[in-house]
Amino acid sequence: MSAQTELQKLLYDTLRATPAIMLLVGGVYDRVPSTPYGTTNAYISFGPSDVVDDSADCIWSGSHSFQLDVWSKAVGQVEAKTIVDLIYRTLHEAELVLSENALAEIRVDFRRVFPDSDPLITHGVVSVAASIEEPE
Repeated sequence: MSAQTELQKLLYDTLRATPAIMLLVGGVYDRVPSTPYGTTNAYISFGPSDVVDDSADCIWSGSHSFQLDVWSKAVGQVEAKTIVDLIYRTLHEAELVLSENALAEIRVDFRRVFPDSDPLITHGVVSVAASIEEPE
């Protein structure tokens, strides 16, 4: 499994396994279904991701970044801010493990909450950065 794919799976599994997050969101999605909220007012989706090669000598590695988007239809920004902060507490410098690649570090570098272009939605953005060493 590629490092990028394995990291996305790890993020997905970690968020889904966090009760405080799942209490507030209808799901965590790579491809958002037509009814993503379920019985809640919010959900999380994967946004853009990229990899920058960080290899040196005989070590293959990359700096990976993922954007996690929070979408909330609750009135105001409090719910989106709460979910964004829970994602931060769950992932920032967490001791997570990949099965095929080596996760050297994971950080949440950026968090933002703002009104969406749809005036009934609040949008949160969480930028996750990870350094991963890959086997040759």
